Amino acid sequence: MIFTGEYEHAIDAQQRLAIPAEIRSRLESAGFGPVLYLVPGPNGVPWLWPERTFEVMAGSTATSLLPAEEMMEFDQLLYSQARRLEIDKVGRIRLPERTLAEASFGEAVVILGVKDHLELHDSAVWQDLRTQKLAKQAEIVLRARRALDERNLNDASGSSRDS
Repeated sequence: MIFTGEYEHAIDAQQRLAIPAEIRSRLESAGFGPVLYLVPGPNGVPWLWPERTFEVMAGSTATSLLPAEEMMEFDQLLYSQARRLEIDKVGRIRLPERTLAEASFGEAVVILGVKDHLELHDSAVWQDLRTQKLAKQAEIVLRARRALDERNLNDASGSSRDS
């Protein structure tokens, strides 16, 4: 499932955020349930993952009785902060108090569709960040192209060694 777009919503007095109908409809038509996982994103903002996607990704990391220290620390940090959030009958999720405090959201939140997940940004902060990113769009595209070329090169050299 691919998420795209920007949606601005307010967080109500009960700490609920409406998930846009377009997103809920796509989740439903793709066979995903009404559950999202809220996790801290590596870019410092909360990320939302469809339950099935989150569980598949969590299962794809190697488990061991003796995990590497880096993975152990990562798992402790990520999973202890992750929250399973059910979308209610009118399409809202209740954001945990800690998430609201750490994210410092103002009156409005922007929900960004970012390929395989959703991100929650304070509206004013996102507008400034968006303007900065648009001003550097050509540079960002070039860096992404280089990173993709490097990944493809590494994949190709890895598969030639496997032969």
